[in-house]
Amino acid sequence: MTRIGLLSDTHSYLDKAIFEYFKDCDEIWHAGDVGTTEILAQLESFKPLRAVYGNIDAKEIQWQAPEHQRFELEGFRIWMTHIGGAPPNYNPQVRPELKKNTPDLFICGHSHILRVLRDPNLQNMLYINPGAAGNEGFHKIRTVIRFTLDTRKITNLEVIELGKRGALA
Repeated sequence: MTRIGLLSDTHSYLDKAIFEYFKDCDEIWHAGDVGTTEILAQLESFKPLRAVYGNIDAKEIQWQAPEHQRFELEGFRIWMTHIGGAPPNYNPQVRPELKKNTPDLFICGHSHILRVLRDPNLQNMLYINPGAAGNEGFHKIRTVIRFTLDTRKITNLEVIELGKRGALA
């Protein structure tokens, strides 16, 4: 059993409440647009971190986080990238690979739109975008997601609202 704290699009702002919400998590995943290497360092010093870089991230972040993370955990094949699109309108750069080598769990950021849904056209793959945890963008509420992977089961999936965009914690 592995408890995951998932966030994206911090854009150089890390709400301190995340540390409380993710205190019981085993890993933190960041789906890109981190903003600063300090955010990566804070998350890495708190819990094991898997991160990808996003389109706003400078070379310093790109040196620490790849564009794509593909890995297996608790029997799940997982692909995390920043700009993946959303079902059924996937990014044209990832669509061929999604069809050829479909993961069980596809995690993206970028849109700042919170979405969790299955894609029946891709082997019922679970798509998750945690929305945006930072203050930059058009979203109104900052969000993160927490869930548990346990031997091919996803349980305890929760959306956590951090407050209004622009409201400093």
